[in-house]
Parts: sequence; C-alpha cells; structure tokens
Amino acid sequence: MNSETILIIGANGQLGTDLTQRLREIHGTTNVFKADLRDKLSNDGPEYIQLNVLDFDKLEAVVKEYKITTVYLLAAMLSGTAEKNPQAAWNLNMNSLLHLLKMARNGLFKKLFFPSSIAIFGDSTPKIKTPQTTIAEPTTVYGISKIAGEQWCQYYSSKFGVDVRGVRYPGLISSSAMPGGGTTDYAVEIFYEAIKNKHYTCFLKEDTALPMLYMPDAVEASIELMQADATKLSTAMCYNIGGLSFTPAEIYESIKRHIPTFTIDYEPDFRQAIANSWPSSLDYSLATKDWGYKPKYTLDEMVEDMLVAIEKRLSNDTTTA
Repeated sequence: MNSETILIIGANGQLGTDLTQRLREIHGTTNVFKADLRDKLSNDGPEYIQLNVLDFDKLEAVVKEYKITTVYLLAAMLSGTAEKNPQAAWNLNMNSLLHLLKMARNGLFKKLFFPSSIAIFGDSTPKIKTPQTTIAEPTTVYGISKIAGEQWCQYYSSKFGVDVRGVRYPGLISSSAMPGGGTTDYAVEIFYEAIKNKHYTCFLKEDTALPMLYMPDAVEASIELMQADATKLSTAMCYNIGGLSFTPAEIYESIKRHIPTFTIDYEPDFRQAIANSWPSSLDYSLATKDWGYKPKYTLDEMVEDMLVAIEKRLSNDTTTA
C-alpha cells in the first residue's frame, strides 16, 4: 500500500511537468497532486488544484484535506524574469519556502523538497568543478533567494529536525514544457528554432560554457534524493548535481549534424552578465557518495533525443490546431 501522498507546487512548469509524470508512474495518479496558478481545466481530474502558493490559508487547507506527506516546492520566479521584478521574486521565492518549513515543523507533512540553483554562485566562486561547499556570492535576486533558502533549510533541519532535501539544478533541458525565463533557456529554445526556422539568434556568447542537465536525469536525481535513507545524507543544504557542460557553439554543432542547414548568430543581452557569474562545471561527488547520484546522458545523446521529441510535439500541435 502506498504510504506517500505527494503535492507538487508549480507543477505546470518545465520541471514540474516531467516530475509529475514520473512520480505518478511510481506512486499512482491518485497519490500525486498537481498545484499551479492556472484555473482547473475540464480534463485535469481531481488531482489538479488551482493554487497560489502565497495564499497560505488555502495551502494549509490543501495539505490537510489531501493528507499530504511530501511536498515538492517548484514554484519560483527564475533568474531572467526575477531581475525585472526583484521584489515580487523575493516575495514568491522566500515566503513560499518559509511557510512550508513552518508547516513541516508543525507536523503537517513529513518531507519537503526545495530546489536551489547554480545561481547561488558568483564571480568569486571557482568556475571549474565548483565544489559543494565554496564561496557563494550571488549576483541576482534569484540567486540571493536560493542561497538564503538553502540556509533556512539548514536552520530548520538542525534546529527543529525538519526533513528537507534539495539539489542545485544547473540549466535544465526538456521537450515537455517551454522554458520559463531562465538564463540557460537558450538550450531549449535552440531546438525549436532549429526545427521550425533553421536559424537561431542566441542571447549568450558562443563560448559561454555552463553546466546543464537533461530533464530525465534531473527528475531521477530529485526522486532518488527524496527516497534516500535520511541517515546517509550529510547536508540539508542543497546538493550539487550536474552531468553536461557545453557552450552555445557546441550544442549548435551537435544539432547541425542532424540539421545541416541550421545556422546561428549571437546577440548577447543582459543574461550574458548573469551567465558570466556562474560556474562552467560542477563537482557533484558528494551527491554520488551520499545517495548514488549518476547522470546518464551525454550531449549528443541528449540532442538526438530532444530533436525526436520536439519534432513529434510540433507535429502533434499542427495536427490538433
């Protein structure tokens, strides 16, 4: 008998779409509830909840009504969008976490997943194989909120025994949902433009190396961490995870091997400065040691898989239009 009842907040986003599907495969649809801002649609079923995570009274009511045991907090304003509205980003990214930590402390549910990001790092951070514990001086509102969130997680874990776990996501690449305003979003946009228009204008410089992760690896990492033996986890701060590290020029060349007529040019915008402050690769050895983290996909494997998936998605969209 399944003992977990899961609530995914921000479930309609890039990560939430794939994570929900995988968790439902493991735990069953009726044990995994999606929550997001948009209104409930006719085909959503009873497991979809229209919810603003900052409506704390409703959030608590949902946790109690559905007897939630595990919460994945994915709702956040990402790096590029957050820079345009810093106060709103801080309010959403911090207050949602603090309220859930308080609820967990009060015993309303058992486990909380908090996603952090490579945005916690800054210009003074070692760029190559960035260590798990190192200088973290973020240069964006998003990064500031995430490093503060990690420290709150550590505080509630050590002081109150809250079971809170998380990872520092690099750029995430997925075919299931459109990107949501992040600095690494070019690595998703480039596939759509390659297929539809055979040309892409990239908002980062061609030699900007950033750590990335294909969504199937990100989803499995998140679930494996939440299923891990708590006694083997050595930190409540979020774990470095990674797998890929490439530049816009390198992913372009990989795509071009499949679409020879594909071309690219580069027009860096404000996101270039953000990317310059981030690592180019991550040391994720602690995640491997504590809970066996091991990514599977190479750059070329990811590119081939993405092209097939997006071509299928675009074909389906045309058929149903």
